Amino acid sequence: MTWANGELVLDSANTNYSYGSLQRILKYGLENIGFEKIKQMNEILVLGVAGGSVIKTLVEDIKFTGAITGVEIDAEIITLANEHFKLNEIPNLQIIIDDAFEFVLKTTKKYDLILIDIFQDTTMPAFLFESFFTKRICFLLKQKGFVLFNTMILDEPNSFRNKKYLADFKEPHFSMRTLPRVEQHNELIIIESVAL
Repeated sequence: MTWANGELVLDSANTNYSYGSLQRILKYGLENIGFEKIKQMNEILVLGVAGGSVIKTLVEDIKFTGAITGVEIDAEIITLANEHFKLNEIPNLQIIIDDAFEFVLKTTKKYDLILIDIFQDTTMPAFLFESFFTKRICFLLKQKGFVLFNTMILDEPNSFRNKKYLADFKEPHFSMRTLPRVEQHNELIIIESVAL
């Protein structure tokens, strides 16, 4: 927990986890999907909650009143988020302490919007870029739903990983676009379920 520009932020050793630049990055992605569209949605899944800055954006800026399910592997982080950012005071939020991969395999619910924001410091787990996980995420999307996937590009292997992910994406009835170089090191990937 540190102060940056007069606000409390949650950081790891090398990167911003919640609030600060990360909140701006994800808000930019949500703006690209459309605040009005999001406001009409019923179910949102957040994979990787950390301090909950994107949840605050959904509730406070977009005025989303539907159900939000947040999945976070680290119970300690949620304790910090409740203490410092009052995450436990959001009435339409359910937090589940679980591994995102495991949760995605188990859940039977379908979602209008799935936010993927999973980092271990500056590293992204490899499963996020595997076609099995992508297929499962697309399966969990309602018709006309969206995925907002926050990725980090720090070096050439990261850049290659993203290019390969985009090139390998061949899900029928889904389209994909990117918002490259957001705040220098982030690339946002938006997957949309197109009407059949």
